[in-house]
Amino acid sequence: MILIRSALFNCGLLGSAIFFSLLTPLLLPFPYSIRFNIIKGFALFNVASLKWLCGVGYRIDGLENLPAGPGVLLSKHQSAWETLAFQKFFPPHSWLLKRELIWIPFLGWGLWMMRAIAIDRSAGRKALKLLIEKGKKRLQQGQWVMIFPEGTRVPPGTRGTYHQGGAVLASKAAVPVVPIAHNAGQFWPKGSFLKYPGTVRIVVGPAIDPAGKSSSEITREVEEWIESKMEEISS
Repeated sequence: MILIRSALFNCGLLGSAIFFSLLTPLLLPFPYSIRFNIIKGFALFNVASLKWLCGVGYRIDGLENLPAGPGVLLSKHQSAWETLAFQKFFPPHSWLLKRELIWIPFLGWGLWMMRAIAIDRSAGRKALKLLIEKGKKRLQQGQWVMIFPEGTRVPPGTRGTYHQGGAVLASKAAVPVVPIAHNAGQFWPKGSFLKYPGTVRIVVGPAIDPAGKSSSEITREVEEWIESKMEEISS
């Protein structure tokens, strides 16, 4: 049944991706807030579909920790699930992602319309400079910035290298950092066709004020909070 349910979900995912890809170019004349709310319908549909077809639900705690104004969201990255579900839970935000995704037909259009920050990961300091430049602009426009500090999806029970880009951006823009832990990889593993029933736990941590802290100190604080929370919600 898991195979059949997963196959049905993937068919719906593909079909909705085609529909929203064709819809996206028509939204170009509209303001960003309208584009975001329409395009996130893709995410809302598939999060609901995943729960109904595959039994993958969710529980989120700590939303009261979100500051009133925009900030930098630094999240654990285990699955494709959070790239969908986070659009449901969090205010309009821009993703930091590798620029190759923008080049993908249809998908890239949607990411561009959502004001994603696309960087060349191999560019080193140039990539960091671009993140700060575009990230500050997004924050000044009232958008949040979503970053996976490990840079890529990591399997449950493992820890990647936490990069300092998000902390640097928060310091330069003088906005808070909000850490996020979740265990979505247990139910929708990286690269897996199968989706396993269960409840994804998402925990939003207390906001971190970057004032008076170095980017390495902020990153270390984020890492310690996320990884300690991962042990708690994954047990």
